[in-house]
Amino acid sequence: MHCVCCIKQVPNTADVKIDPETNTLIRSGVESISNPFDLVALEAAIQLKEKHGGRVTVISMGPPQAESCLREAFALGADAIILLSDRAFAGADTLATSYTLAKAIEEIARKKPVDLIVCGKQAIDGDTAQTGPGIATRLGYTQFTYVTEVQDLDKAKKQIQVKRKVEGGIELIRGPLPALLTFELEAAKPRRATLPLLIASLRAKVTVWDAQAIKAEPTMIGLKGSPTWVKRIFGPPAREGGPRFDAQKDPKLAVTQGVDALLADEQFAAQFLKGWK
Repeated sequence: MHCVCCIKQVPNTADVKIDPETNTLIRSGVESISNPFDLVALEAAIQLKEKHGGRVTVISMGPPQAESCLREAFALGADAIILLSDRAFAGADTLATSYTLAKAIEEIARKKPVDLIVCGKQAIDGDTAQTGPGIATRLGYTQFTYVTEVQDLDKAKKQIQVKRKVEGGIELIRGPLPALLTFELEAAKPRRATLPLLIASLRAKVTVWDAQAIKAEPTMIGLKGSPTWVKRIFGPPAREGGPRFDAQKDPKLAVTQGVDALLADEQFAAQFLKGWK
């Protein structure tokens, strides 16, 4: 079984900086980490490899500094690591990103067929949850999103069964391979890297592919291939505190004022009085 895991390097801070000209994240000089959802997907892939055998290839699209998250993946048990890095990829939205990753996976599959693609449910810097489904759609793979558990994998029948979150409950669903899975955080707990693999990761070869290597159309990648863009970014206004009542001087008055303030809300008052009766 050959599994491809997609990992994204994300800023490790809520105070991100934005390029005013392109409205994209400025990643240089900002501490970065592997997207937590993607590390869960990697752990799930490694557990499947340990149970069923096979190989795990990890890919990431980003600047040269994204090499660090690939080496981390190698230290956790990946067999091969590939960085998609090209100035032409910069500024990609989820549509252009899914195209680029899909083209890379097609290139990987030419050498060894891919049975499974795993991704995190979403990236913590964008929260769109669109890239994984976009890859599945482009490749024509069976798609399972919001996965919390892989319950069965039948290599002979080329079938997989997963448990996934749906609104109001859970769903058990089975489908054919090849498939793409996006994982929730509770699906697995990422392991700690062993010392031998940590040392090996420092020497591991990171294969770097540019747009030409994956035979990508120039109009489909980066800003050129992104039909959506960020028009404006701003922080939400600070929340103002609710009313306060000083009970030190006159506790009875403070309680009365507090109750009056609550009853001023018609919905609350209706529920309160209904319960009181």
